[in-house]
Amino acid sequence: MRVSARAVLLLLCLALAAAGCGLAAPGGGDEQPRVTILGPWTDDQEKQFKAVLDTLGTPYTYQGTAASREVLLAAVQAGNPPDIAILPGVGDLVEYAAERRLHPLGAAAKYGRPWQPEARGIEADLWVPLKTDLKSIVWYRKDRPPPAYPAPLASWCIGMGDDGASGWPGSDWIEDLILQTAGPVLYERWATGALKWTDDPVVNAWSLWAGLLAQDPEADGRSMRRDHRGRPGGHGLLFEGGCDLEHQGSFARSFYGARSAQAAFTDSAPLLPSGPRIKGREVSADFAALFSGSAPARDLLTRLTSRPAQEEWGRRAGVFSPESDVPARKGTVEKQISGRLTDQRVPLCLDASDVMPAAVRDAFYEAVLLTMAHPGAPVRDRLDDVQRVQNAQPAHTPRLTGVCSRPQ
Repeated sequence: MRVSARAVLLLLCLALAAAGCGLAAPGGGDEQPRVTILGPWTDDQEKQFKAVLDTLGTPYTYQGTAASREVLLAAVQAGNPPDIAILPGVGDLVEYAAERRLHPLGAAAKYGRPWQPEARGIEADLWVPLKTDLKSIVWYRKDRPPPAYPAPLASWCIGMGDDGASGWPGSDWIEDLILQTAGPVLYERWATGALKWTDDPVVNAWSLWAGLLAQDPEADGRSMRRDHRGRPGGHGLLFEGGCDLEHQGSFARSFYGARSAQAAFTDSAPLLPSGPRIKGREVSADFAALFSGSAPARDLLTRLTSRPAQEEWGRRAGVFSPESDVPARKGTVEKQISGRLTDQRVPLCLDASDVMPAAVRDAFYEAVLLTMAHPGAPVRDRLDDVQRVQNAQPAHTPRLTGVCSRPQ
């Protein structure tokens, strides 16, 4: 595990934990909540999530932070983890499972691939997806339809700033390029550590990314300086960034605020440097796990994954459920997203960085940022660095399987 950004964040989170870390109880009551929850949702998303929790009848404490991975690490190392932790990916949970810090959910798996990936040597019921997002898409303004061919860098809305993990917006580009050029089988092998970073499929995709960045040094520089969400209180980069296309997941609608109804999306493949053919769709999920054996916590998590709770969350927040029985909501965009998430003809693959060990993921992000800073530098040098981090992982580190679905 790298010690630069993670070490600083760990110290910060420990200090915040000592100060109380801003936990908020439901309904403003004074009673001590029985179930503590750590999650990645803040601001309006936090309000929407807590509104769903309030319908379940169990007293709780929720802490929302964009740095949920780092805050959880601090809490675990301090010996005071939450009852339930929700993370934007399952890779970290695999490491906690290997350390025997997770408790079984006590429920049979009800989701297929890729929503419930397994790890060799790890129990199968230690995490569960709560919400999903579609990533292999490009947003555009309805009054400016996109071209039918790869777009130049100046057309793209790219921002690399993030509260918790600077570098991930660029990693989504690399992942989508590998998926569309190499296909889901090689993508899965790469995401789970079986394919080297220096192998041709990864080098080729990374070279396409670097070549795009090198087209316009000025636009590349702007991307490094701005937040992927746009300015606070604004309408996102798509409406205020002087650009026309945004390679972002289905959650990007929350960035657009009052202008979200003016945004539409299309499949990413035709607009990427890789060309038009769609070989798979990248997706992501927020996964929950039990860090305590509390019966109220297990019951709350079980009810949170139930169809009524998932439907309520979709109604309030516009999120998409991993539960295939939850009906698509009204709205053209919503139905289009739901259709792609349930289309069994095209493989779905989990975000690769979300399934990687934390140290490898951090090295991935760092390589993305360095490539953006110096797009003309040799690509293989960056990938050699990431491969060295991957080689340094303990031989007994559990590997995930089934991070891509199979077409039916």
